[in-house]
Amino acid sequence: MQKQIIECVPNISEGRDEAKIKAIASVVETVEGVKLLDIDPGKATNRTVITFVGEPKPVIEAAFRLIKKASELIDMSKHSGEHPRFGATDVCPLIPISNISMDEIIPYAHELGNRVGNELGIPGYFYESAATQPKRKNLATVRAGEYEKLNEKLVNPDWKPDFGPAEFVKAKTSGVTAIGVRDFLVAYNINLNTTSTRRANAIAFDMREAGRVKRKGDPITGEIENDKDGNPIRIPGKLKAVKGIGWYIEEYGIAQISYNLTDIKITSIHKAFDETLIAAQERGIRVTGSELVGLVPLKAMLDAGKYFLNKQNRSLGVSEDEIIKIAVKSLGLDDLKPFNPKEKIIEYMMEDSSSSPLINLTLTNFAKETAGESPAPGGGSIAAYVGTLGVALGTMVANLSSHKRGWDDKWEYFSDWAEKGQVYKNQLLKLVDEDTNSFNAIMDSFRLPKDNEAQIIARKEAIQKATKYATEIPLKVMQTAFDSMEVMAEMANYGMKSSITDVGVGALCARTAVEGAYLNVRVNANSITDQNFKTDILAKAEDISKKALAKEKEIITVVNSKL
Repeated sequence: MQKQIIECVPNISEGRDEAKIKAIASVVETVEGVKLLDIDPGKATNRTVITFVGEPKPVIEAAFRLIKKASELIDMSKHSGEHPRFGATDVCPLIPISNISMDEIIPYAHELGNRVGNELGIPGYFYESAATQPKRKNLATVRAGEYEKLNEKLVNPDWKPDFGPAEFVKAKTSGVTAIGVRDFLVAYNINLNTTSTRRANAIAFDMREAGRVKRKGDPITGEIENDKDGNPIRIPGKLKAVKGIGWYIEEYGIAQISYNLTDIKITSIHKAFDETLIAAQERGIRVTGSELVGLVPLKAMLDAGKYFLNKQNRSLGVSEDEIIKIAVKSLGLDDLKPFNPKEKIIEYMMEDSSSSPLINLTLTNFAKETAGESPAPGGGSIAAYVGTLGVALGTMVANLSSHKRGWDDKWEYFSDWAEKGQVYKNQLLKLVDEDTNSFNAIMDSFRLPKDNEAQIIARKEAIQKATKYATEIPLKVMQTAFDSMEVMAEMANYGMKSSITDVGVGALCARTAVEGAYLNVRVNANSITDQNFKTDILAKAEDISKKALAKEKEIITVVNSKL
């Protein structure tokens, strides 16, 4: 069964004292199974965003320890900062990452809140999907009045805490904590060439979904217009699923628009950036760049990079690193300080390099590892890597063709083929390590104990299971390498003639990958006792081998005709 992974992103009300921040964040790492991903302090906001992930139970324990430590080290009666806040651990949202829904996380949020209230005596509220009342779903509503109004709020029957005592005694120093369950939120600030908070706010009100209150005459100072029920009329902003305010950041000497993008499927980072740029220009203000607070999903960065490449009529089928580089430069994410994708993209922070030891080696070290005394990596991994190089060549030709002079009307066609090539390349790269892992699984099964009949039976079953898997992996290499030949075939017929030999080499590599993997299918199948499985997989492998040979001849014929 796949692990359920959740993310916790507590925001603590300390962004200046490095020792305190480190002491609070470090308690997360005292819980086994929890990985601390990011610590992002802000001096002007006097607030730090901490990000960690793991399975639900360990994450809840880590969150509890963090809230406890923050309450011991942060005195809210002495706190000031630009960001709205009402607690030492101001908010503590739980977010689904994999194999778990928001509904499944709600009980964990309630468990955490009850522990905080009962064991620490800290009052608080549940918000977003964890809210116990509809009016408490919105964090801004829950936090209204901030710390300074808590002595009145906590004794108000309408705002009785969801957990902890309804009194200000403990909250005088710790404040209160909001614990929620929400979808992934991106905290995103846009930098302006002005120091005016009022002008930054004006743009924020233009953009955010809640918009602004309608006024008579002057939109800032005019009399508020009410509806027939006496409620203020609002003019909605341009961007859905966006919250925003303007503020001045003394640390940088500029005003920013601070956004919470609550659903990046509705309003993406790049859309928020471009729409804000237009609104700022209309007010005579220039956007100089932007800033991501905390972590961001890989897809959000790839979508942004592809959006800006598309605007330039450039191929989208370039490497992941290049797409992210375009996103960083286009959004100006390195305007205020260096932006390191390896430290800001959540998938990169969660990567376990030990699961892909081969593809993380240099070419020289990969060759040395292969040439060593160990039987792995062997022919199967090399076959997968040769296939990777083959389709990489085909993808290169598609990218070169996409910006060939005089072919401007064809860039999208070649871009589509380059994107297909990248998919095949990534699949084959993963199979480089997967083939070695499958071989190691066979070796592990042979090391199982065989001291009695039950162990002997279990060992035989484990060996057969591992051997079947070790036969399926090279079959997958065969199929993927053969499928990738469609890229070389298309480029042979329609790509740049000056790169025709690259296409040919790519096709030769792909067919070599197929044949190399075929040898591994055959040798591993010899040890399989399940005759139906054995017959079926050998038939599939033979069919792919024949088709790959025919496809290679077809491509090389075209290549030779153009030399």
